[in-house]
Amino acid sequence: MLHQQFLRISEVRALDVGYDSITIDERYRRGDWSEPKSEASNATIGVDRCVVERIHALKLLTVEGRAGNSVRKYKIVKSDGPDDLVFQSLRKGAPMRDNNILARHIKPTARQLGFGFVNWRSLRTSRATWMIEAVANPKDVQGQMRHSRIQTTLDIYAQFVPDSLRRAIQQTSKMVAERIANARATRAAAERELVN
Repeated sequence: MLHQQFLRISEVRALDVGYDSITIDERYRRGDWSEPKSEASNATIGVDRCVVERIHALKLLTVEGRAGNSVRKYKIVKSDGPDDLVFQSLRKGAPMRDNNILARHIKPTARQLGFGFVNWRSLRTSRATWMIEAVANPKDVQGQMRHSRIQTTLDIYAQFVPDSLRRAIQQTSKMVAERIANARATRAAAERELVN
């Protein structure tokens, strides 16, 4: 799920999940509930169905946690009502602390995948960069990231990738060569028509 991260951590803890979308209409930050960061942030965005399936699978999971000398089993999701959080603390079902999520879940997973430094911002930056590198329409990337200005998406979040530039140059050269070949073929066909 690391590759799907396009939400701010304050939004991850407070999101609403649909069939193939996620709605961001509030955020939880440093103990306070509030409106999303901007008008553009208050949105429903499409996600891969596997993301929604993984979120729903959390409702069935239990984990073991130490309590002194004993080991207890905790349900990952304490309660599953429409107003309940998707990501809850194990013991009380309260909003999880962002540094705990990062230290206990995100960083260990990133290490297993061979990534170096990871924080919440690097996940959003990676997502924007990968979408641009995959030749997504920049306006679509802006919408997915929920930035009010496309300059934020392109200048701050989408990072320069040398391999991507090489592919863009190769694709442009291929396109130009195909257009030249088509123009020559069209010209040759027109010349044959004139001779006949």
